[in-house]
Order: sequence, then structure tokens, then C-alpha cells
Amino acid sequence: MNKTYVASASTTINAPASKVWEAITKPEMIKKYMFGTDVVSDWKVGSPIVYRGEWQGKPFEDKGQILEIIPEKSLVSTHWSPMSGVPDQPENYHKVSYQLSESDGRTDVTILQDNNASEEEKAHSETNWMVVLEGLKKLVEG
Repeated sequence: MNKTYVASASTTINAPASKVWEAITKPEMIKKYMFGTDVVSDWKVGSPIVYRGEWQGKPFEDKGQILEIIPEKSLVSTHWSPMSGVPDQPENYHKVSYQLSESDGRTDVTILQDNNASEEEKAHSETNWMVVLEGLKKLVEG
């Protein structure tokens, strides 16, 4: 995996970590801010996580595995998409990490995604994650 190109996106949400955590682990809430994606997982370490939806008029099904869950603190999973054009092999998976830190009723949220192939892919990922975070913030603060 290429650790050099790590995408990073952050925001502060005016809500406690418990409310933010609910929004990043409840499929009906995820669908509202993650491009209409249906997420399926039992949210246990070692379990699969599947993302289904439609992107630019084409159906997709991405997949990964839950690597770490620390409620209200950290959610880490792998992610691979057939739309990436690379084979479904371990070296082609990203690791996606949501890190939460609460202070005074506000929660800092950072999303990291490793294994980007280039500076351009990293920048594209950062743009997408900022859109996700803006939608998450709007939903939770709404």
C-alpha cells in the first residue's frame, strides 16, 4: 500500500460525539449524506462492510472490512471499488479512518484515506471526503 498519498479531510460539528457516531454508523443516516449510498454492516471488527448505490448513472457495489471500532472515537475499515479499475486484491484497498474527538459538546471529525496512487487521486479523495463531511455536519447539526 502507498502510505505516501494519504487524503485527509476534517471538520468540527456542533454536537456531541455520541450524535456524530450515530450518524456514521446508522445506514439510514449515512444514506442522507454519502451520495445516497446504502451501507450494510453489523459494525463488528472483522465483519464486511458493503456500499451500494448509483454513481453517474451506473450502479456500484464497493466493499471492505471493519478493522477497528471504538464507539464515539474511531471507525476504521478497508475499502475497494470496482469503479477504481484495479483488481480486487489486498494491495488495492484503501484504509479509511474516521477519528472523533469531543470537547465542550463539539466534535472534531477527521477522515483519512491511505493508498492513493498519486497526488491527483489524493486531492480527488480529499474533495469527496469534504463533501461527505459537509453533509454529515449539516445532518447532525440540522
